[in-house]
Amino acid sequence: MSLIRLCLPPLAELTLDSPINVAWLDRQGQVSRLGTSSLLELGRDGKKASVECFLHPQDSLLASIELPLLPASKIHAAVQCAAQALILGPVEDVHVAHSLRDAAGRVHIAWLARQALQPLMQMLERAGLKLRGLYPAPYALAPTNGPVAWLEDGHWLLRYDLQHAEVQPVLEEGVDGLGVQRLDPTAPGHPRWTGPVPGWGLHSGWQSQRGEPKGWGRALACAVLAVTVWTLGLNLYAAREASQGQQLKRQMTERVKQAFPELPVILNPLQQARQQLTARQTGSVADPGQRFASLVTQAGSGMPFMAGNLQRLVFADGALQLSLVADGRPSSTDRTWQATLAQAGISAQASDDGWTLRESAASVDTTAGDSQGTDDE
Repeated sequence: MSLIRLCLPPLAELTLDSPINVAWLDRQGQVSRLGTSSLLELGRDGKKASVECFLHPQDSLLASIELPLLPASKIHAAVQCAAQALILGPVEDVHVAHSLRDAAGRVHIAWLARQALQPLMQMLERAGLKLRGLYPAPYALAPTNGPVAWLEDGHWLLRYDLQHAEVQPVLEEGVDGLGVQRLDPTAPGHPRWTGPVPGWGLHSGWQSQRGEPKGWGRALACAVLAVTVWTLGLNLYAAREASQGQQLKRQMTERVKQAFPELPVILNPLQQARQQLTARQTGSVADPGQRFASLVTQAGSGMPFMAGNLQRLVFADGALQLSLVADGRPSSTDRTWQATLAQAGISAQASDDGWTLRESAASVDTTAGDSQGTDDE
């Protein structure tokens, strides 16, 4: 994959059409072509070219500070504190990048005003270029046999090693007073363009800041996914529990039918079983059981709204008390079912939470007369 290196003009003068010195590097990192172009021209091929940008010397603010041995997580905070003594203005308005602490205890830092950095990033994006790195000007130099220097636009660009570089104004004694070797523009290999870049730069921190919304987006997506999975699992668990409850109810109904075959309808198996056991223990099974069976049968056929809405069933003193859930009560204007029960000899009286059914007086008299007649015979 080829790489394009750009030697930027001062950021205050940079536009999409500004002429820029460009070097095209091959896969081995050697210069294959030098020329002049603009951001728009470089991005016209539509291939999202990858570029490394090197700032103009006047935008390349560099320094080295000494720090004690600190954990990597503490170095950034220490650099921010130290940078306040070097930066003219609020540190919040400046983007600071730094290297790791080297063996000599030095950390190399660079900074740039955010109001100058943001337009550069926007122009690269509009031109369709992919930023691979943004570095101060000296990091384009290749230190061949020790520290090297390059004169550019009234500044000396000094490169000592992979991490250490400086920018200094031109002095009267020239490069000899700096103790470095001046690069020859005609030297083979183009050492002006082929320097190895450090592991840090002004792009890394900026890209992580721009990537924060995406990080929050991923976190939000993970949270939504977790809630969705939890809701789905909860629904599956509730469905399984409901199915087991229905199965248990069916099993109880079958067992009550087997134990008490005289019951015509099983509405509340547990309560009906208790009532039957109580009636058997008190020795009043025959007549109360017949009345209970009759009332339950008539209620099951004459009160269709009771199915699935019965909360409690009590048979006492010859009356069947039905308690319904709040949503299961019939409309107060619907009286047809009461007429049906009345024809069967059952009276229905409303209670606070349901209805009380008992045989009407005429029905009781008829039953008693029939029983008396049978006894007389």
